[in-house]
Amino acid sequence: MEHFYEIVQNYNIAISAAILILAYIFIALEKIPKVTIALLGAAVVVFSGLVSQDKVLDEGLNAHYFINFIDFNVIFLLVSMMIIVNITTRCGVFNWLAIELLKLTKGRPLLVLIVLAFFTAILSAFLDNVTTVILIMPITFVVAKQLDINSVPLLITEIFASNIGGTATLIGDPPNIIIGSAANFTFMNFLSELTIICFIIMCCVIAFLYLCFKKDLVTSEEKMESIKEIDNSNTITDYALLKRSVTVLALVILGFVTHDITHIATCIVAFIGASVLLLFENPQDTFKEVEWNTIFFFIGLFIIIGAFEAAGGIQLMADWLLKVTAGSQKIASFVILWASGVLSGIIDNIPYTATMAPMISAMEVEKGREFVLPMWWCLSLGACLGGNLTIIGAAANVIVSENSAKHGHVIKFLEFMKYGVVVVFISLGLSSVYIWVRHFM
Repeated sequence: MEHFYEIVQNYNIAISAAILILAYIFIALEKIPKVTIALLGAAVVVFSGLVSQDKVLDEGLNAHYFINFIDFNVIFLLVSMMIIVNITTRCGVFNWLAIELLKLTKGRPLLVLIVLAFFTAILSAFLDNVTTVILIMPITFVVAKQLDINSVPLLITEIFASNIGGTATLIGDPPNIIIGSAANFTFMNFLSELTIICFIIMCCVIAFLYLCFKKDLVTSEEKMESIKEIDNSNTITDYALLKRSVTVLALVILGFVTHDITHIATCIVAFIGASVLLLFENPQDTFKEVEWNTIFFFIGLFIIIGAFEAAGGIQLMADWLLKVTAGSQKIASFVILWASGVLSGIIDNIPYTATMAPMISAMEVEKGREFVLPMWWCLSLGACLGGNLTIIGAAANVIVSENSAKHGHVIKFLEFMKYGVVVVFISLGLSSVYIWVRHFM
């Protein structure tokens, strides 16, 4: 075994890079569950000695201890928000809000499309994308059936809206949670930096989709009247839970917003909120609703990338990017933006972001905070908005596609992509202008 460990240490960058690339390939192929790939890869890098199994060495704490590479800020924030959102969903408040908004449209299909899009975007900014589309899909199918229109244009619009809306905040999309933790950004940092551009992108994308789908979204006056008559009185199923959960959710968001005053980490704020709600719930039932596959996927992924970082691979990437861009802050920023946008549409944006974040951190050590600041925002915009490129670009896309197929409306890969390419081009083009104006003028 000593000879084996010696070989591993001599070629640690190549071996850790190979494991990371193989993990990417198998995640993209989707033949094996991605959580299995992440945990298997993590087991391999720990066993091979690329990261250490020992917490303490003779000289003190071991910097390469495998647990050190797991970002528990991300883990605790994800688990806590999943608990809060799952408990809040049970009272029916999100469905009630959606139906009330739809009734305001008076059943006009194009207005329904616009309202559903903005409601999805706003909800995605404060919940995660997957939860948002799961909440909004049943309402979409009901409305499409009552109006006798094809649900696919509405669902495609909701996918785009969820990814755009999720870009605006720290908790809206998993890549932002990773970036926020790595760059030490607060909830308000994201809100103040990205809300304006996300709103502009949203308006332009809705205008584009309006032109694409206006011929498909036509119904009769009688059908429109049926929307106004939807009974929403029984949608809220538990008023005591409504008061508790909405109060806690509001206080948690307030805690995020006031981080600069309280200096309480967002993961701790969410953790406290989740713990308070669990006082009134059966923890066993609640924990069944947590997406543990996602949590353990993150854990495994952090360890795999940690091995590449420990070997010096991340620093090598950072040095290479600085070299090919001749140390130009502008070129490096736009390379990250457009590369992130394209790659995140092809591969899962979570492992991509988890790999890129340490690279930018390494550049920050070398060049300083001000140099990499626009690169962090470029990574966020590219990774989150790029998910709109293909139907497999983000988890929310896949969930909507699968549920649509179950209802007899298949969203074909190429059909989605013909809209996705334009939407991503609009998004990245506007983001480029925004980054240039905000950071380089």
